[in-house]
Amino acid sequence: MIRVMLPQHLRTLACVGDEVQIDIESPVTIGSIVDGLEKSYPVLRGTMRDIVTHRRRALVRFFACGEDLSLLTSDLPLPDAVATGTEPFIVIGAIAGG
Repeated sequence: MIRVMLPQHLRTLACVGDEVQIDIESPVTIGSIVDGLEKSYPVLRGTMRDIVTHRRRALVRFFACGEDLSLLTSDLPLPDAVATGTEPFIVIGAIAGG
């Protein structure tokens, strides 16, 4: 069971609480987590990554175990702490403005 923390705007869109849990088969990757989120919560499709290219949206960041994982390839296995549910996978919506 993977624990995922979503930013407020995605929680509101998906009608969920601070943290969701999804089942992911090994290997646990950024791509497989986003796939699982989009499967469990179809309303999130296209919010974290482009629907066609599957590239991360510019104002979305991914974190786990205190590390920014946003620039990693989406098929790289994540740390065991995320795969076992010890640590959450965190999605952060960046704030832009001037």
